[in-house]
Amino acid sequence: MLDGFKKFLLRGNVVDLAVAVVIGAAFKEIVDTMVKGLITPLIGIFGGVPDFSALSFSINNSRFLIGEFVNAIVAFAILAAVIYFIVVVPTNKLMARLAPKEPEPQVTRECPECLSKIPVKASRCAFCTAEVAEVAAVA
Repeated sequence: MLDGFKKFLLRGNVVDLAVAVVIGAAFKEIVDTMVKGLITPLIGIFGGVPDFSALSFSINNSRFLIGEFVNAIVAFAILAAVIYFIVVVPTNKLMARLAPKEPEPQVTRECPECLSKIPVKASRCAFCTAEVAEVAAVA
């Protein structure tokens, strides 16, 4: 029973996923710090609020931290943009480049008499006027 569990844990996909989660969490911390330390103050220059985390309002002694929510939205937008432009776009381009290309449909064939190029659907050669047998459609 423990052997199966050990095989499951040491399988490549599980280890890769664990590494991705750890790196993703560390990257999220970097983005959160960048939002709080750089982006929010830059937005504050134009909006007049240097730190969104201080924005809040109270109703019946309940405090609503709107600024933390704004910081989280900005951090999410930056993280999503970075992932899209650094991971998704290059991966899609690479996959498109490596994808097998569909064969182009055959539009001409050789006349058996004069070896000229004639359309696939032709029943007579335009060059030597020989009758040619129809060819089954090539997919």
